[in-house]
Amino acid sequence: MLNVPSQSFPGPSSQQRVASGGRSKVPLKQGRSLMDWIRLTKSGKDLTGLKGRLIEVTEEELKKHNKKDDCWICIRGFVYNVSPYMEYHPGGEDELMRAAGSDGTDLFDQVHRWVNYESMLKECLVGRMAMKPALPKGMLPQSQVTDTLAKESPSSPSYDWFQTDSLVTIVIYTKQKDINLDSVIVDHRDDSFRAETVIKDYSYLVHVALSHEIQEDFSVLVVENVGKIEIVLKKKENTSWKRLGHPQENHNSIIPKKDTGLFYRKCQLVSKEDVTHDTKLFCLMLPPSTHLQVPVGQHVYLKLPITGTEIVKPYTPVSDSLFSEFKEPVLPNNIYIYFLIKIYPAGFFTPELDHLQIGDYVSVSNPEGNFIISQLQELEDLFLLAAGTGFTPMVKVLNYALTNIPSLRKVKLMFFNKTEDDIIWRSQLEKLAFKDKRFEVEFVLSVPTSEWSGKQGYISPALLSEFLKRSSDTSKVLICLCGPTPFTEQGMKMLHDLNFSKDEIHSFTA
Repeated sequence: MLNVPSQSFPGPSSQQRVASGGRSKVPLKQGRSLMDWIRLTKSGKDLTGLKGRLIEVTEEELKKHNKKDDCWICIRGFVYNVSPYMEYHPGGEDELMRAAGSDGTDLFDQVHRWVNYESMLKECLVGRMAMKPALPKGMLPQSQVTDTLAKESPSSPSYDWFQTDSLVTIVIYTKQKDINLDSVIVDHRDDSFRAETVIKDYSYLVHVALSHEIQEDFSVLVVENVGKIEIVLKKKENTSWKRLGHPQENHNSIIPKKDTGLFYRKCQLVSKEDVTHDTKLFCLMLPPSTHLQVPVGQHVYLKLPITGTEIVKPYTPVSDSLFSEFKEPVLPNNIYIYFLIKIYPAGFFTPELDHLQIGDYVSVSNPEGNFIISQLQELEDLFLLAAGTGFTPMVKVLNYALTNIPSLRKVKLMFFNKTEDDIIWRSQLEKLAFKDKRFEVEFVLSVPTSEWSGKQGYISPALLSEFLKRSSDTSKVLICLCGPTPFTEQGMKMLHDLNFSKDEIHSFTA
């Protein structure tokens, strides 16, 4: 619903857009860019019409403000006057008006729940909704938790803890069998300890202010067949703890994943290297007080302060190369996250990212995404269709499939770019095709030189029908698709026209 107000955030043709959902941008008037909006919010002008007052807003009052020149919208319990923002919104006024005078949280989440609206609209804040007595945001009553998970589990998750002279072990019992190391995210800051376990479409949270100090590093172990997670903390002093600590927000609760909000930690830039003329491989290092592994096919959000406003953009992590062994790590856990990022000189976010020095910090969110790794199980044919940096989600999918799926007969990548110079990791792809006979790659260029002897043009039914040949009539197939919005939309339509079912297609959109 709300979008970051920038003609270049992300770039209109950026393949790094995680989602578009078919939204179309509208041309903005001169003087209505993101920078213009930031200048307006810092001008001191009253954007709420309340002269600096914050009020409590009832549902009845909210409903009255439903016109373009008087438009209030509620997002997660806070009400904003978005009328001044109308002309700065790349999605257009009509998209904002869909939530006029109402709670727009669901509409917002459908499009860009990652957008830092609190920062973008802080000068438009009218106040808080007058809330009816309720459970804390997103929290489900215990009976509903049990009912929700009843189909797969006899009871809801729980936790316990025990100690030795030098260690404290927190044990989370998920009662689920598909739990692994990337199911749990642990952050320890000062005395605050936070462990979020993803269980299907829900998050189970253990969140406490620890009663004693611990050392920075810790270990995470998972017993997969029973769904038990053990987090082993090291005491700073060998004293006996009478209690684990004081409960913090949403402690020992299970919350729908979509309601959890994004949690960030600061990661250090440790390397940056050129991959093509405009694409670089960034390596970020997680703090020692964090355990986080991004599941295959999921993305995170990078956050940077730019001209006093926090700007957020989604990226899919990759391996450090196509030849990284894809094995689930035992201790020590992976501490590095890699990103292939195209730098847009006229953009707003990527030049700032590119200007970071080694040792600087970037905030990284928890992972999100709807790709399910079980889609790859018992797969025989995997087809990957990527345009530009739409290649990034394919990297880990490709690595995982070749390493972990015994039934796999072939993996084929059709990689669309403008020129030869734009092809990311071309030599690695060609080397991998030579090394592993199950893998094939075809490059398609839209602006080739006269010397180019390969395929050229754009995605088309003719190209796809030739490319998408099953190993057998009954082979299990998955087609993954990622690129700019027009590429993805056209590709999806062509695949349906070629009689591939929805279950055989995964489009990397939010």
